[in-house]
Amino acid sequence: MPRDYKTIQEVAGPLMLVRGVEGVTYNELGEIELSDGSRRRCKVLEIDEGNALVQLFEVSTGINMSSSKVRFLGRCMELGVSEDMLGRIFDGLGRPIDGGPEILPEKRMDINGLPMNPAARSYPEEFIQTGVSAIDGLNTLVRGQKLPIFSCSGLPHANLAAQIARQAKVIGSDEPFAVVFAAMGITFEEADFFMSSFRDTGAIDRAVLFLNLANDPAVERVSTPKIALTAAEYLAFEKDMHVLVILTDITNFADSLREISAARKEVPGRRGYPGYMYTELATIYERAGRQKGHKGSITMMPILTMPEDDKTHPIPDLTGYITEGQIILSRDLYRKSIAPPIDVLPSLSRLKDKGIGKGKTREDHADTMNQLFSAYARGKDAKELSLVLGEAALTDMDKLYARFADEFEKQYVSQGYDTDRSIEETLDIGWKLLGILPKSELRRIKDEYIEKYYKPYKDN
Repeated sequence: MPRDYKTIQEVAGPLMLVRGVEGVTYNELGEIELSDGSRRRCKVLEIDEGNALVQLFEVSTGINMSSSKVRFLGRCMELGVSEDMLGRIFDGLGRPIDGGPEILPEKRMDINGLPMNPAARSYPEEFIQTGVSAIDGLNTLVRGQKLPIFSCSGLPHANLAAQIARQAKVIGSDEPFAVVFAAMGITFEEADFFMSSFRDTGAIDRAVLFLNLANDPAVERVSTPKIALTAAEYLAFEKDMHVLVILTDITNFADSLREISAARKEVPGRRGYPGYMYTELATIYERAGRQKGHKGSITMMPILTMPEDDKTHPIPDLTGYITEGQIILSRDLYRKSIAPPIDVLPSLSRLKDKGIGKGKTREDHADTMNQLFSAYARGKDAKELSLVLGEAALTDMDKLYARFADEFEKQYVSQGYDTDRSIEETLDIGWKLLGILPKSELRRIKDEYIEKYYKPYKDN
């Protein structure tokens, strides 16, 4: 039976110390009952010889240490899950905010979940079509993969996140597909954008949204991705659905960890972030994947803004260690009005080779992908050379490559946020652009594919 404690010793910001507790465990939920009968929630952060340090979910204003009492509930935070969650919008703690009724849960699940045993994992290898050429054609997403998007402050990663959430699908299959979308530390304006985007396009019907606002408590922000992944695990492994989880912005999540760590007076690590940030990120990312014996899967696309546009910052750095590649957004491309501004050369999907080819996308996909990378890299080099030495210093072939690079950015990478391209359209656009180059330059493509698909480029 839960006991009430009137032994609140200290309240400091979001933290509270309760003395003389018994049988209380780490991460256990608690309720604080104020003198006026109102209740606030808290979570145990630390236990030391009968003293419990708890984190408040709400503000500490109004807590009277002598008259308020604390009750520990004997369980960790749980989420009530049901298929009725599809089409609904929740706050960062899983409470409905769309004006609809409360969810009648089929079961309650611990939000901390359990990372998958590596021996129980199936290898990711099925193609997921996002409708975005720079991802589908060159940095392909496969089912069960963790593929983060590295953005910079001010870049339109929210537009890209909403586009992928609306358009993503498993092609050539009638298997059920769902999107779990979790936003952390966003503004009211961004929350309205996401809700409108999902509702206006009808994508809300197969989606579950969790929105944590910038003025919500930091401890709620830390819980939001875990709650979203709990919903995803239920849909994937209990209801056999293929689930795409989009988390934005992981940087806000990490900053909340730093805020809580500073309040606890812990010794800071790199850039002031706690030393356990790697563990926290890993426990989130490693909940994605495919399990043997289960039809469903969880594919994850976390989005993070790199502080000071620095790829070596601890958040993108640690994320890169745990995940299987990265999609990088470029400020230079954004200035050129390329939308989405995906810089394909430093971007990488480590599992792309497993999800492409005959029976998955098209037999020419791997060859054209390699050729497009090569031609674009050489075209960018030619453009840089012309800036230094002038266009007269370029050979005729260099000028062709420079033209290819320009057209590649305008036609292949830039497609806007409302265009949903099939993989066949993406591959056909690639072949159209390769027509700028003579056949003799297509050294990375088999002759049989050149004969079948190659046509000299014609201006529209």
